[in-house]
Amino acid sequence: MRPFAAFRALPTLLKIGFAEAVAYRAEMLVWVFATTMPLIMMMLWTSVAAAAPVVGTGGQQWGSGAFVAYFLAVFIVRQLISAWASWEINFEVRQGQLAMRLLRPMHPIISYAMSNLAYMPLRALVTVPVVAVLLATQSGHVATDWRVWLLWLVSMFGAWLITFFVNVAVGSLAFFLESSIKIMDVWLALFFVFSGYLFPLDLFPPWLRATTEWLPFRYQIALPVELMTGKLGLEEGLGLVARQYGWAALLIFLSLTLWRSGVKRFQAYGG
Repeated sequence: MRPFAAFRALPTLLKIGFAEAVAYRAEMLVWVFATTMPLIMMMLWTSVAAAAPVVGTGGQQWGSGAFVAYFLAVFIVRQLISAWASWEINFEVRQGQLAMRLLRPMHPIISYAMSNLAYMPLRALVTVPVVAVLLATQSGHVATDWRVWLLWLVSMFGAWLITFFVNVAVGSLAFFLESSIKIMDVWLALFFVFSGYLFPLDLFPPWLRATTEWLPFRYQIALPVELMTGKLGLEEGLGLVARQYGWAALLIFLSLTLWRSGVKRFQAYGG
């Protein structure tokens, strides 16, 4: 398909994906409720802060309000950057359904991306009440510079790119393995620890905190959350967003390389 024709097809793909999201809205809500760990961690850490001061690596003191703002922001970011292409690719490779997708004029990775993005309006609706609570109760822990909010939007897209193309890369390993879901499970375990999902990275020991700066997980959750809660200024945020997009570019290259090699193998075996 020519690039312009492919571009014109994107709205149609989004409409189809949105219709699917509406049809399976109960399934989506189950997934949303399954990702409420930040709210549980919020209750845990606010209890800790109420009992004794919590001091981060940089000497910043974390009070109950700071923890509430942080974990509400984590919940919002987590909902809006989610992707599940690895499970789709694994299923279609095992069932042989990918062969039909490969016959279509639209590149399969674009189709997966549109399918994932089509759920965004419903996910946004879920996050609106949480945003309202954050702004109403923790306005002192929210960024006030409009330029930081613009940078936050850029960082959210970068976080989604990392999440989606990690899914594509791991999913593409299904061409070479019986299933690559276990690899995705390992990635998610590391993600939960090093992304800032379960606790602020500022609470890590200094050496481990410095290590997270060079891992992709930090740029999936912690970066947009720290911009959102005003813990990062514009200048520092710009440098980190540049590093985030460096990771995104690397993962795009890796996933496309694995995909091309995998599809050749898949077709060679008559998939």
